[in-house]
Amino acid sequence: MTRHVLLLGLALALALVGCSSPAPSAVPAPVAPDGALRVEVAFAGGAVTGGVVRYAVPVGSTVELVVTSDVADEVHLHGYDRSGFVTAGASTSIRLVADLPGVFEAELEQRAVPLAELQVG
Repeated sequence: MTRHVLLLGLALALALVGCSSPAPSAVPAPVAPDGALRVEVAFAGGAVTGGVVRYAVPVGSTVELVVTSDVADEVHLHGYDRSGFVTAGASTSIRLVADLPGVFEAELEQRAVPLAELQVG
């Protein structure tokens, strides 16, 4: 009986691992004319236009995150603890050197809405 319970538990654990979704693949961040990587995000009607994208950013790159929004909120880049305030119908820009490896989420802070991810590595 105990052996059957253990086998059932193992089978359930393997099934759950198989059902987990893979990590999203990162797309290269576009290069701006000044050489910085420019990540542009538009938030309108309660959603990110085109969905939340993970951008690949090499360590040491200069990144400019530009967020346009139809609502006022704070744009916060977690991990780097950088933020900017965007007013409704306008945009804000956060510029930084990506010197911390990892995956970092940008979000509309008060609404807790993800905007984009930077995969620095």
